[in-house]
Amino acid sequence: MDYLIGKEQEMLRKSAREFFEKECPKDKVRELKIEPKAYDPKMWKKMAKLGFQGLAIPEEFGGMDGDFVELALFMEEVGRNIVPMPYYATVALCALPLIGYGSDEQKEAYLPGIAEKGDIWTLAQTEEKATNDASEIQLSATADGDDFILNGIKLFVPYAHVAKMMLVAARTSEGDTPEQGITLFIVDPKSDGISIEAIPTVAKDGRCEVAFDKVRVAQTDILGTFDEGWDVLDDIQQQGALLKAAEMSGGAHAAFDIVLDYCKERKQFDKPIGQYQGIQFRLVDMKTSLDGLKYLVQKAAWHMAVGEPSRLLNSAAKARANEVYDDIGHYGIYLHGAIGWTEEMDIGLYHLRTRSLTYDCGGTDLHLEHIACELEKKVPDFVKMYGIP
Repeated sequence: MDYLIGKEQEMLRKSAREFFEKECPKDKVRELKIEPKAYDPKMWKKMAKLGFQGLAIPEEFGGMDGDFVELALFMEEVGRNIVPMPYYATVALCALPLIGYGSDEQKEAYLPGIAEKGDIWTLAQTEEKATNDASEIQLSATADGDDFILNGIKLFVPYAHVAKMMLVAARTSEGDTPEQGITLFIVDPKSDGISIEAIPTVAKDGRCEVAFDKVRVAQTDILGTFDEGWDVLDDIQQQGALLKAAEMSGGAHAAFDIVLDYCKERKQFDKPIGQYQGIQFRLVDMKTSLDGLKYLVQKAAWHMAVGEPSRLLNSAAKARANEVYDDIGHYGIYLHGAIGWTEEMDIGLYHLRTRSLTYDCGGTDLHLEHIACELEKKVPDFVKMYGIP
């Protein structure tokens, strides 16, 4: 197993970092907090010309045919620069499932638009409780001839107000388990009966409420298999959780660098506070946590790239990312003093991101449950060695 980053991957990381440092400095991040669209359309178009949106899309559909490791590296750079944009919603939550489950006609119709034009997509899954559980999906899809009629409300849908298309999780029947009877639909947000309203959040990250009132969707717009949409959503959650962990890892590393530099510059009693042992202990703990998180993300991404995805590693990476990013943000502000809470300081911008990213594709409790379930299935090495029944 070789988790080392190759030259081409390093070039991708470098080009992404240089692009975001130039196009989205922290002053731009602050400006976009009051921008209704919650992203910069000009920067988004530049990204499309550079092929970033098509990074993981096959070449036959206008993409770069990159692997999952490269996508994870790119998401690290997104997080490092805390770039407000619909990349995660479009690529991780929609393009990847289109590649994996879309029909030939759907791939030809939609993937080139994402890769070459920068079409924005989003996933409408969560509802009132926003738990990412199958039991929460109650938006109904009732058959009407060759169409389906959608009724219900989705909450915290990222960038729905600027999306060209949506993937919508709906309940088409009741099964023996909550996972049965869910279907995923490709829906035009401009369809009759859809209303979209922005939800005010602390991070100003483009979350929306999307209401469906007798929205008609064609049967041909089903993604995957009828009544088996949870399989698609489960894949989305696995891939999305890992890519979100990569984004959070990048953000946590950048936040640590800010804190480290500050501890070298700020002086108390005529010497930098970083020379005090209590501060050094805290910094060492932060660095150790960051290195462990980076290893988890890289290992899980490698497994995904070679076609051996690990649910255990994916959940471990996301759960750890939630904890580490929150700790870095919290203690980073603590080491800055009272001024760290203000948005004038960059560390405050990163801390706000921890509030909005934690629950994307599952919060810590959900992924700890997943880890426990996977460990129950795992056969201990001594059992394998001695053949214990």
